[in-house]
Amino acid sequence: MCIRASALTAAVACVRCGCDATRVHSRYERRLADAPVGGRRLVVRLRVRRWFCDQPSCGVQTFVEQVEGVTVRHGRRTPLLRAMLEGIAVALAGRAGARLATTLHASASRSTLLRLLAALPDPSAEIPRVLGVDDFALLRGQNYGTVLIDCETGAPLELLPGRDAQTLANWLAAHPGVEVICRDRSGSYAEGARLGAPDAMQVADRFHLWQNLGKAVERCVARHRDCLRATESQSANGLTPRPRNEEPVGRFAQRAQRHHAKVHDLLAQGHSIRGIARGLGPAHSAALRTRRDLAGVGRCTAPP
Repeated sequence: MCIRASALTAAVACVRCGCDATRVHSRYERRLADAPVGGRRLVVRLRVRRWFCDQPSCGVQTFVEQVEGVTVRHGRRTPLLRAMLEGIAVALAGRAGARLATTLHASASRSTLLRLLAALPDPSAEIPRVLGVDDFALLRGQNYGTVLIDCETGAPLELLPGRDAQTLANWLAAHPGVEVICRDRSGSYAEGARLGAPDAMQVADRFHLWQNLGKAVERCVARHRDCLRATESQSANGLTPRPRNEEPVGRFAQRAQRHHAKVHDLLAQGHSIRGIARGLGPAHSAALRTRRDLAGVGRCTAPP
């Protein structure tokens, strides 16, 4: 569907100096894609004029008029269609957005949607009252960063390279006003929060509290499993007491058994404890756990 239109204003303001221009230089037609109507694509063929600017001090000799709400400079889509495609790009990005745009009779390629998305300005983020700080893995076990989140809205704010104290402190110093910092129990984040926002209250993240508590309980139960035998009174009530020689179960017990067997196999092959620790633990935390396990293994002999 096509609509033909013409601009009829007697004078327009110069794009450079703002003075009214009254002399027409030439006319030509612009072909603009508009938002679909009734399930059909709409094209606006608009006849516009090029004007002379008669102000001697103005650096523009001629300019093309722009019709508000219909044209933008160098644009082939109306602002209405562009806003529609930008909304699709924000919601679905490339391929999925292109499929939806085709269904809505506003065809656009995935590259076009990605360009529209990249051209959008970043939303202005207010300084949060409660700031969430946590790490994330760019490459698990080797390369980490820091993610900052507004805990009250759940909106991500910033991705910082690394997870050291000074990086967090610099961001907090550049964005004053944070009242509460919700973080994990990392010492580097605690130091960065103290340096960058000394007046902010630091609280422990609930997820990490539960995670640490769960791991501590699991280790405690695995370590003292022999102390959890059923009492004689429980046995009399019909409960079967746990045998003393029953093997522990659970993810932690299975992981510990695998590490124990692998460490003893490597010791039997003549590898050193330092080499075993370096080979088993690529991540810092895994390497530290391995070294603690090996400290106990070094005092025992390898199985035959």
